[in-house]
Amino acid sequence: MNPLLTALALTALAAGASALAALPFAVRDPLPVRWLGWANALAGGLMLGLAYALLLSGLRGPQAPLAAAAVLGIAFVGLTNRVSGAATDADEPGGAYRELLGSSLHAAHEGVAIGAALAADWRFGAFTALAIAVHNVPESAELVAGLHARGARLSVAAGLAVVADANQVLFAVVTLALTTAWPALQPWAAGFAVGALTHLVLVELLPASYREAGRTSIALVTIAAMGAVTLLRNLVP
Repeated sequence: MNPLLTALALTALAAGASALAALPFAVRDPLPVRWLGWANALAGGLMLGLAYALLLSGLRGPQAPLAAAAVLGIAFVGLTNRVSGAATDADEPGGAYRELLGSSLHAAHEGVAIGAALAADWRFGAFTALAIAVHNVPESAELVAGLHARGARLSVAAGLAVVADANQVLFAVVTLALTTAWPALQPWAAGFAVGALTHLVLVELLPASYREAGRTSIALVTIAAMGAVTLLRNLVP
């Protein structure tokens, strides 16, 4: 199968998984705030595990561009959040639009991670896409909760969550295409994804989680999720 078509199919499935974030609301509506905190922690732990896996993969090649790209990834996420206002309090006017924008920005960096992993090895890429698909469910819960609280039907909120994550498809395919055409870009793509994902977790997801649930439970959920990704990654040939 064409590698770009593989990337397209995998990331489309990952983005589509975001709709599953609406399912818990069928059991309990509204969701307890602490559940949202644990969901953020779960998403953050999965991202940290993938960042670690990408870092280990990238260390097999040139390390200078890997490190430089990680710094660029951190700086780029911080700059885009500041310029776009996506990190502004969602309770302020226009908060729903900023939540959608923030989710879309997250998805772009996650797409780069999938593309970089596919460029390194298709099995690693498939594993990364699957992990991102799982991660999209708890991460999108916060977005679905915010939109639903503002009056959106659950079906609409779930659809918007998928739309917000559609960037994963574009950026995964573009990243894979560029790194396939110019292999020297592979450590840059991997490093950028490592820096971006780490920044998203430490600066956005975990602080939000701490406000919504106890610090100890958040730490345990995050570490457990990261450990599960690391362990499963070691089982992939």
